Amino acid sequence: MKLCRRATELAGYRGTVGFVPTMGALHEGHLSLVKKCRETCDTTVVSIFVNPTQFNDPKDLQNYPRTEAQDLELLAEAGVDFVFAPTVEEVYPEPDTRCFDFGGLDRIMEGEHRPGHFNGVGQVVSRLFEVVKPHKAFFGEKDFQQLAIIRYMVAQTGLPIEIVGCPIVRDRDGLARSSRNMLLSPEHRAAAPRIYAVLSEAAETLRGRVPVTEAKRIIAEQIDAEPLLKTEYVEIASAKTLSPATGWGERIGDLRCFVAVHAGPVRLIDNIAI
Repeated sequence: MKLCRRATELAGYRGTVGFVPTMGALHEGHLSLVKKCRETCDTTVVSIFVNPTQFNDPKDLQNYPRTEAQDLELLAEAGVDFVFAPTVEEVYPEPDTRCFDFGGLDRIMEGEHRPGHFNGVGQVVSRLFEVVKPHKAFFGEKDFQQLAIIRYMVAQTGLPIEIVGCPIVRDRDGLARSSRNMLLSPEHRAAAPRIYAVLSEAAETLRGRVPVTEAKRIIAEQIDAEPLLKTEYVEIASAKTLSPATGWGERIGDLRCFVAVHAGPVRLIDNIAI
């Protein structure tokens, strides 16, 4: 495995190049992306870069977990060929003032509650694509809205990159794997699986039985019944367009339920087909 701090060090690729962009603090979810990449590509490149332009809260940027030494050990064991772990100055030699048009995909859910977040995602992902020059890039479905936005950006810019979405990886108790999980207190970690439990039950019982607006209220109410959790939003939307649903008319599998929930100071997101 070759560790690269500068873009010019990314050389010596062979065959099809697959890319897994991360912000480090790696877990089984990231490693599942690496596995999929290695199965379908000849060269696997992983980036570790905490991107400052996608954080609308400076405290969130400051507190984001950084575990590079451990990350490098995991990636070496996973058979990664190149790790790109640059400085901020290497990624942004000049301030990035670009503003992206994501066709409205960034105006709801995470975009509404985290102003500027997806523009920052567009900045860093497009910059990393420029540096790494992959044939395929792998993203997890936990950040489903981000996945849709990156696909839109690639289609709009005509980049010859296949965007591969990979299933959410969960702990045995259902909690979606996230780098932020390591920031949870033991009490909040014990409470957090309620998020997926409520979503799973809703996917089985609510569709078509109550109006969509009532279903969202019920989901939030059931999550918030755990005193250590506080729902920020619940949305039921098209998996294809992210447009909020007004009824249950879409075919099964076309709708997903998206949530953001605060577990103390830690903000968790999840989604499920409904």
